Amino acid sequence: MADLSQLVKAYDVRGVVPDQWDETLAALFGAAFAQVTSANAVVVGHDMRPSSPGLSRAFAEGAAARGVDVTEIGLCSTDELYYASGALDLPGAMFTASHNPAQYNGIKMCRAGAAPVGQDTGLAEIRALVERWSTEGAPPSAATPGTLTQRDVLADYAHHLRTLVNLTASRPLKVVVDAGNGMGGHTVPTVFDGLPIELVPLFFELDGTFPNHEANPLDPKNIVDLQARVRATGADLGLAFDGDADRCFVVDERGEPVPPSAITALVAERELAKHPGGTVIHNCITSWSVPEVVKEAGGTAVRTRVGHSFIKAEMARTGAIFGGEHSAHYYFRDFWNADTGMLAALHVLAALGEQDGTLSQLVARYDRYAASGEINSTVADQPGRAAAVRAAFEQRPDVQLDELDGLTVTAPTWWFNLRASNTEPLLRLNVEARDAQTVARVRDEVLAIVRA
Repeated sequence: MADLSQLVKAYDVRGVVPDQWDETLAALFGAAFAQVTSANAVVVGHDMRPSSPGLSRAFAEGAAARGVDVTEIGLCSTDELYYASGALDLPGAMFTASHNPAQYNGIKMCRAGAAPVGQDTGLAEIRALVERWSTEGAPPSAATPGTLTQRDVLADYAHHLRTLVNLTASRPLKVVVDAGNGMGGHTVPTVFDGLPIELVPLFFELDGTFPNHEANPLDPKNIVDLQARVRATGADLGLAFDGDADRCFVVDERGEPVPPSAITALVAERELAKHPGGTVIHNCITSWSVPEVVKEAGGTAVRTRVGHSFIKAEMARTGAIFGGEHSAHYYFRDFWNADTGMLAALHVLAALGEQDGTLSQLVARYDRYAASGEINSTVADQPGRAAAVRAAFEQRPDVQLDELDGLTVTAPTWWFNLRASNTEPLLRLNVEARDAQTVARVRDEVLAIVRA
C-alpha cells in the first residue's frame, strides 16, 4: 500500500516527485476523483513544473478509464482552473505545488462550480481509494472509456475578470509584474491586454525550476527584484504572483509592501459599493482595520479560521460577497467563491487609476495599525508551549481569549494569535497594536514563553 500520510494534506495533495508520488499514482488519483465526484466529465489543468504535463495527463487518463470525459485546458493558473470549473460547471483538478520548490508537485481539486475538496469534502475518500487500489490493483475500466479533449480557456478567463472590474475610467498606469517564472507569466499578458496599463514584466519565462527566486512573494527576499524595478522605472505600483498565480502581493510606488489586510479592506469597500449591506469574510489573523472598514462601508464582517476550505464554506453559508486572508488569498462571490489574486489586482489597479494620488496615499486609510508579521518558532511541544502562553494571559482582567483558530488574545489596544503549523513543528505568532512599541512589547513577552 502506498503511504499517502505525507502526501495528502488538509486541502490538497503535495509531495516530491518521484520520491513520494509519480504518474502511476496520479492515474489512481484520477480514477478516485472520478468515483468520489460521480461526475460524467471533469476539467484538468497544470502549471509549468517539469513534472506537471505527465502527471496531469496520467490523472486525465485515470479518470477517462472510469468512463469520464476529460477537458484538458493545459497550462493555466489555479484561478484559471477554478474559472473553468465554474464556467463549465465541472469538477476540476489543478496540478501545481504553488510556491514549493521545483521537485514538488501536487493536485488542488474542486467539485463543480469550484467548490472546494478538502479532508471533510471528499479528499479523505479519495485517499482511501488510492491506498486500496495501489495494493489491490486499479479498478476495472469502464465499458466505454471517456474522451480527452483539449480546450484553451485563457481568453475566456481574462474576459470574465474584466467584466467584474471596470478599468475604462482609469488613468494610464505603469505596473511592474514579477511572475517569478510562474503562471502569472502566462495569464497577465492576456488579462492586461487592451487595458490602460504599461506593463513592465519581470521573470515571465515559464520555468518550473524557478531560476531567479522562489515563487513565494510573502517571503521578503523574493520581492527584492520587484521593489528595485518599481523604484528604477518610476512605476505606479508592483505586483508579485506566486507559482500558480492564485495569490497576488502588492508593493506601492516607493517599493514598500502593502499589507494583504489593507488590500482586503480596499477590495471589501469596493465590493460593498456594488453590493450594499453585504457580508465580508476575514480570517482571524487579518488586521483590525478589515472589520472596521467593512462596518464603515455598511457591511457585515464575519471572522473565520485560516484556510481556503473554511473561507469558502463560510462564504457559501453566509452568502458573502468577498473574503480575504492575511496570506494574500482573496475570494469573490462573483468568482464562484474561489480565490483569485488576479481579480484582487484588477481592483487595486482600478482604485488607483480612478483617482490622482499615489498608491501609498490611497492605502493609508486601510493600513491603520502596527503589526509584527508572522513569526515562526520551532518547538518540540506545540500544545505545551501554547498552553503556557494561555496560562500567562488568561487571568488578566483586561484581555479576552478565544480558540477559533489557535489562541487569540485580545486587549483594548493590541491582540495576538498563536497557531500551530499543520505540517511542521512550528508555532506561528502574529501581533497587532496601535503602535510599534506595543507590538514589540507583546511580541517579546509571548516569544519568551514560546521559546523558553
